[in-house]
Amino acid sequence: MINIYKRLVITGIISLLFTTAHASPWNNLNSQELENKLVKKFEQGQYSSKGADSCLMCHRKNDTVMALFDGTHGQINNKQSPMAGLQCEACHGPQGNHNKGGKEPMIAFGKNSKLAPQTQNTVCQGCHNDASQMAWHTSTHNLEEIACSDCHTIHAAKDPALDKLSVNDTCTSCHTKEKADMNKRSSHPMKWDQMTCIDCHSPHGSMNESSLNKPTVNDTCYSCHAEKRGPFLWEHAPVTEDCSSCHNPHGSVNDNMLDNRAPQLCQQCHAPDGHASRVVPEAGMDAFGGGKSCLNCHGQIHGSNHPAGSQLQR
Repeated sequence: MINIYKRLVITGIISLLFTTAHASPWNNLNSQELENKLVKKFEQGQYSSKGADSCLMCHRKNDTVMALFDGTHGQINNKQSPMAGLQCEACHGPQGNHNKGGKEPMIAFGKNSKLAPQTQNTVCQGCHNDASQMAWHTSTHNLEEIACSDCHTIHAAKDPALDKLSVNDTCTSCHTKEKADMNKRSSHPMKWDQMTCIDCHSPHGSMNESSLNKPTVNDTCYSCHAEKRGPFLWEHAPVTEDCSSCHNPHGSVNDNMLDNRAPQLCQQCHAPDGHASRVVPEAGMDAFGGGKSCLNCHGQIHGSNHPAGSQLQR
């Protein structure tokens, strides 16, 4: 019994010494302290002469690490790829003494990284600083402290955020309300990936409302629905102002993605206007409540060019 006890104690001491000897001295640093240490490493600039080979001596058995070579960032023959230059250290920083038992930290990305999202993003922006990212600093994603790696997957053959068949899943993993709207009975064909979020929105920000690619909501809608653009001899004010006055572009339980069914939709503006304010006790009794309600007569609701179309009836 005594021998077993001694053996357990000795084993425990050896285990403790082994753990202490191999514990990273920077594990307990907070975000700012870690960033300061990394800044000093960059100032020293001790890059490995062997590049990725030095990293792969330890990390080659990690499938996630090796997946880098399946994607654009891992292409040695592409001069714009990090792998054609400083290789792994182009993104993760100079190796320094990191390969000597992990004595120094490297830049880490993702949700488990201690570095602030803005700090992580500066690495990506070192290369990705073209016109499509010019509005990033004032974008909602940046102000909400979203890291590039929260959406993009670098160590992969295909980045889900850049793949038409998966970009909607990337966006709706956070934008859950829009995901719910997309699955309502009337919606754009987004749940079948025939249309993507980035067809209308710029995830890196823009100078326009809601990070739209086009200057206005209407310009965005007209890029597909050109027949609603006009100009019309008789115009309907809400149509010329903002399509979303009547429609929910992400989806609705009503036909044509309308916010409400007629006549309730129309009565939001036309309530005091003669028969338009009439209360219909039972649906289907007459032209005011049956079928398409107001649209039974006012069918050209987006505008009319007919000489007698002032009421948008023809």
